[in-house]
Amino acid sequence: QVQLVESGGGLVQPGGSLRLSCAASGFTSDYYSIGWFRQAPGKEREGVSCIKSSDGSTYYADSVKGRFTISRDDAKNTVFLQMNSLKPEDTAVYYCAADPLFTVQAMCALPVNYRYLEIWGQGTLVTVSS
Repeated sequence: QVQLVESGGGLVQPGGSLRLSCAASGFTSDYYSIGWFRQAPGKEREGVSCIKSSDGSTYYADSVKGRFTISRDDAKNTVFLQMNSLKPEDTAVYYCAADPLFTVQAMCALPVNYRYLEIWGQGTLVTVSS
């Protein structure tokens, strides 16, 4: 069964850190671009960060540059999102998605492409609040 399963969300105080995990199964993820997306209540889904193993490319949204780091462990078929210096505006449901065709830029930065991404996870809630 082809799937992505996110974990690691929770409640954290402003300035704190969380690490999200996206575990892939049923397919060889090292040939895919994999990314993290988030959606806050009443807002559009946003591409946060994407990574592609085959060329080492990464993408970060301006809102998270310098605070979030994406990485992947292909041996474990898992992608991580290390989130530091969290802010209340980072509160959202975080989803991971995978696709074999898109570049990281096209995958993350162009919302028109989100509907075409091949695989989506179920999401994990991150709440940043004191």
